[in-house]
Amino acid sequence: MSDLSSIATGERAASAHNHPATGVAKIDDAPPLSPAMLKATETTSPPAFSPIVLAGFVRMAEFAIIVIVGLLIHGLYVLPTNGLAWQYPAATFGIAVLSIVAFQAADIYQVQAFRGYEKQYMRLAAAWSLVFLVVIGVSFFSKTAEEFSRIWLGSFYLVGLVMLLVSRRALFLLVRRWTEVGYLTRRTVIVGAGAPGAAVIETLRRQKNLGLQIIGLFDDRSESRIGTECAGEPKLGTVEDLVAFGRRTRVDLVIFSLPISAEGRILEMLKKLWVLPVDIRLAAHSNKLQFRPRSYSYIGNMPVLDVADRPIADWDVVMKWLFDKIVGGLMLIALSPIMLVTAIAIKLDSPGPVLFRQKRYGFNNNLIEVFKFRSMRTDAADATASRLVTKSDPRVTRVGRFIRKASIDELPQLFNVVFKGNLSLVGPRPHAVNAKAAARRYDEAVDGYFARHRVKPGLTGWAQINGWRGETDTQEKIQKRVEHDLYYIENWSVLLDLYILFRTPFALLDTENAY
Repeated sequence: MSDLSSIATGERAASAHNHPATGVAKIDDAPPLSPAMLKATETTSPPAFSPIVLAGFVRMAEFAIIVIVGLLIHGLYVLPTNGLAWQYPAATFGIAVLSIVAFQAADIYQVQAFRGYEKQYMRLAAAWSLVFLVVIGVSFFSKTAEEFSRIWLGSFYLVGLVMLLVSRRALFLLVRRWTEVGYLTRRTVIVGAGAPGAAVIETLRRQKNLGLQIIGLFDDRSESRIGTECAGEPKLGTVEDLVAFGRRTRVDLVIFSLPISAEGRILEMLKKLWVLPVDIRLAAHSNKLQFRPRSYSYIGNMPVLDVADRPIADWDVVMKWLFDKIVGGLMLIALSPIMLVTAIAIKLDSPGPVLFRQKRYGFNNNLIEVFKFRSMRTDAADATASRLVTKSDPRVTRVGRFIRKASIDELPQLFNVVFKGNLSLVGPRPHAVNAKAAARRYDEAVDGYFARHRVKPGLTGWAQINGWRGETDTQEKIQKRVEHDLYYIENWSVLLDLYILFRTPFALLDTENAY
């Protein structure tokens, strides 16, 4: 189950400072939560499953069920008497394909349908029956009906229907359990109180099986103007508080209840919220300004405007997870001789451990611990990177100088990718907690710096292959690195990851800023 949650959403990285309720790592310098926000984080919030990915797995499972039933009946009844006949496997796969298309047309591949009772079973039975009517009609008009056993076809229909209904019942129980636990619940906050906020909350409450859990309300206006609650939901704080809140507990969806006319307020709030890996929607059901129907998406029957989407979500996360595990595992095997020789060289060169652990910022600004080969003297180790390594730095050992220039010291982070799962092969490079540029911490030097943490960090990235690796001693260097990281996040694809991995060895040849 933990693997599925990691695949579906990109599970938050763990650290040594986990919140007791949520399992989410704390940020040492984050502002303290108010009592109301602390109370809202008391409930355990496990990582969410993607409904789109879940529906995909259900399709694959039902396709497999249909194929297995058809081939099994063929093997038990037709094969012993008539031998292997190609038309039966071909017909089985054809029926499976048609069935999945029919089920999709019947709209039973949504989480709301999985939570349903009679409706999904009736739609499934009707779609399954329609498929067999089409098959019988095609075989009749093509004069191929005599090539198929009627007992096989009838048994296929009845056994297949029973197996599909049983599997749907099991799915219903599983989805109900996952919803109760929180895997299929979208933790939602409302921005904007007053009458618009109350209207949004009431609209969502009236709709069953949405899978939304409203965990609170945020508004920049004082309590003297809007009170301490809205439609029974507590006001937890301001929008700035929401950023800290979203780093301490899971927030999946932010809905603005403000009217479109409040453009200035919305833009100011978005400047603060865009650093969070969440979906942001603007409720449009009460706006007088009407757009074309295609301009809207819907939460249940409530129209919303899509303002921002969480980057690398749903099937993209699946692809990236598989890419990291498969390619990362192959790289770990291929590079193990180099890693072994490096470990021996470090041990012979200076006393101390071979590996060095360092706290860095990971996904959603959580602290993670990454592995590196030790490149400094043990007595001069700087776990927080409060002082940048410079050219001819006396703290760096002889072996350390070489492995830093060649970036061999980063190879143990493959363990983070393959086993711990808190790094990706490609992504924004994770920075140490106290890293500075021109005596200023990175988040102070670059506006919106933490937006690069909306995805998992990586061993290499777009910035590194474009010349922005190594020392970041000036504000311009860290600014350029962040700009490239944000470009990568907005334009991610598997092909881009492959391109970056291909370019990385050539980028390592440039050691001008690597000390």
